[in-house]
This record gives sequence, C-alpha cells and structure tokens, in this order.
Amino acid sequence: MNRAEPPPSLSQAAFREIMACFPTGVAVVTAHAEGEPKGLTVSSFCAVSLSPPMVLVCVDQTSQTLPALREAGGFTVNFLSLGRHELAARFASKAEGKFEGVNWELPGLPQGGPVLIDDVNAYAVCVTTEAFAAGDHWIFLGEVREGAVSAEVAPLVYHRRSYVALGGTTPPSTEGSQTGRR
Repeated sequence: MNRAEPPPSLSQAAFREIMACFPTGVAVVTAHAEGEPKGLTVSSFCAVSLSPPMVLVCVDQTSQTLPALREAGGFTVNFLSLGRHELAARFASKAEGKFEGVNWELPGLPQGGPVLIDDVNAYAVCVTTEAFAAGDHWIFLGEVREGAVSAEVAPLVYHRRSYVALGGTTPPSTEGSQTGRR
C-alpha cells in the first residue's frame, strides 16, 4: 500500500487550544546560581518514576531562568497554593525582581532552588540527572531528594487559560492583597 504525503502539521493555534483543555497544577521552578534566585512558571511538569523518585520540567529555550537551571545542577518545583495566581503571572513574565516581596529560603540540598515557603502547598527539591533540547524547549529530568506537603492548603489549578479551584469554582480574588504574601 502506497501512502500519500503525510498530513500537514497541526497549527500552533490548534495545538495551544488542545493543550489548554488539560487542567494542570501551577508550578514555579526555581534555581539558585551565582548567588541569585531565578524562577519561572511552567505548564509542562510531570512525575516520571517512583524508584528513584523523578520528575521532569520543560523550559522554553528563551527563558531567562534557563542559564541558572543549566548551571545549578538542580532545581525546586514549587506547587502554588490556591489564590496565588498573581504570583504565577509574575513568574511567567520576563520581569526583573520576581522574588521581591516573596518569602523564600534555600533548601538543604545545595543544588536546589528557592522554596517559596508562604505560597506553596508542596515542593520538590531535585538534582538534575539529564538536560537536553527538544524542539523550542529544554527538558530537565530531576531526581527528587527532598520536599514537603502542606495538606491543609489547596492547589492552584489552570484550565482553559483561567485559574480554577478544584470542583470547577473560581478561586477567590486576591485583589488588594500583597502579591506573594498571605
């Protein structure tokens, strides 16, 4: 059987629309290199392995955080809490001073990035085991070496280009509150 030419590639707009239908938790990936904290909001994150515990994150090759991630040898995945959508937007931007007014600390693992201690329902500190280019992104595989969970804090969820609470309700507004602080 002869096959005709392959179908045309999916448009970027169609691909984005398809991906927007997948609800996801909101994560800020951080690194600490050359004495400076760096971070970005990622939409591509997943668990890879239970033994050893491993995760992956995808980072745009134009990200200002990419050099720090490559240099540090590790990173921290901060899962943002419900109501922290302004912080998610800040770390999704190319703005300087993303950590201003944010309470953070370095983890015990030297390769790990800052933990956003007042703004997360969980975090995972990782050592990078592999990093490689894939399309217009870099993929970082990390072995999780430390972390914690705040069971009483609900997660921030993103679906169809909006932040939502689990159960489909809209998260409470943080208008008038200081970004990054409770």
